[in-house]
Amino acid sequence: MPDESNIKAQMRKGVLEYFVLLLLSNGKAYSSDILKNLTEARMIVVEGTLYTLLNRLRREGKLDYEWQESTQGPPRKYYFITEKGAQVRDMMGLSLDEIYNAINHIRNTQQIK
Repeated sequence: MPDESNIKAQMRKGVLEYFVLLLLSNGKAYSSDILKNLTEARMIVVEGTLYTLLNRLRREGKLDYEWQESTQGPPRKYYFITEKGAQVRDMMGLSLDEIYNAINHIRNTQQIK
């Protein structure tokens, strides 16, 4: 029997970048807010994975950040999507739509045993 948790983890990993870019399309966000939104969407992600992804997306020019003063402690790093990130988000969205449509086509035309 395949390991269901591993299958889910691999599939989540494949779409996590898209979800982060999508979340940041609504405006700047603090990393804990991003984690909260992902968790609410049942996309369970550990902090280390998110920070690694955020750093990679920043290096690739898809995200940037700015420091903002906080009333509850030290300044916080707020991430936001760049123009390049928005273009990538849109391309990823189209690709995911194509995959979703292909899955539905096959499900609707084939008998799954």
